[in-house]
Amino acid sequence: MADTLETWGEGNAWDDIQLLMAHREGKVLDVACGTGRVMQILSRFPHLEPHGCDISDLLLGRARGRGIAADRLTLTDATKMSYADQSFDFAYSIGSLEHFTEEGIVKFLQENRRIVKGPTFHMVPVSRSGTDHGWISMAQSYFNNSENWWLEKCRQAYPTATLLPSSWSDRISLGRWLMCSPDPQA
Repeated sequence: MADTLETWGEGNAWDDIQLLMAHREGKVLDVACGTGRVMQILSRFPHLEPHGCDISDLLLGRARGRGIAADRLTLTDATKMSYADQSFDFAYSIGSLEHFTEEGIVKFLQENRRIVKGPTFHMVPVSRSGTDHGWISMAQSYFNNSENWWLEKCRQAYPTATLLPSSWSDRISLGRWLMCSPDPQA
């Protein structure tokens, strides 16, 4: 799986996150950063300070192996992170939120709200049919539900939620960026 994470988002979600972060400044957290590949990509933006966290020490070891400083990586559970309140300006996750339980999704988003001052961006799959298929059991199990389902989950943690298209897709899902904002006017 770690090898798959090295190339999974090339030409789609990894391009998207660069567009979302290109003109932003500050500390950004890659939640469930895996091998740190996206952190490495975003390090080319001089006004961003990428940090990452993951529950897997094996994957964080890969991130350290690619040259990411250990003080920028944290071993933590995304539903109960070890960061202080308002530690980051932005956060994002790519291809991870859909693998949490329903309760875990809400806790994940609530933790992001607690530790991040600004908006957070989460690339998730939505069902091509627009219906809620629930938990899909495949090689990697995940939720494949409607846009409204994802917006409802986000609104349990944030006052404002929006979905934008992602360039990622597969045969049963379309990628969407779940954009969550602490600002009710956003």
